[in-house]
Amino acid sequence: MKLFLSYFMFFFVFTITAQKNIEEEAIREVIATFFKGLHKGDSAVISKTFHKDIKIQTTTTQKGKKILVTEAKTKLLTGIAAKDPKHVYFEKLLAINVQIDGNLASVWTPYEFYFNGTFSHCGANSFQLFNNNGLWQITYLIDMRRRTNCKALQNQK
Repeated sequence: MKLFLSYFMFFFVFTITAQKNIEEEAIREVIATFFKGLHKGDSAVISKTFHKDIKIQTTTTQKGKKILVTEAKTKLLTGIAAKDPKHVYFEKLLAINVQIDGNLASVWTPYEFYFNGTFSHCGANSFQLFNNNGLWQITYLIDMRRRTNCKALQNQK
């Protein structure tokens, strides 16, 4: 009986771990697709990662005041689609931390942003995703941008 319980527990833990790995990989693929679209300036690719009711915000500091700006999905997608093809956007992710609980996931990605190969700014993105009946979609995206206390900026001096 003890042997049976040991096998059962091993199988149960293995199955749960495997399922979590499958879900995490699916979430990472959504994030990778989002950034592929950003780097290519392809709003259609990015749009496929969004839930229809996504909320997009940016937090920054202007004139010493911390502000929160909400951006419409259409404005973001139009801006990406209008990107000059000569301009190269590259957001280098420094880490991808995925947390999952059921049909909710949170992804934290600190980054360095480069424009035409030159360091521009750093910060972090926070993505909230929803498993919409088997399809992970971004429901909320907030990012923070700064030009100080960035490792890449310090390395360029």
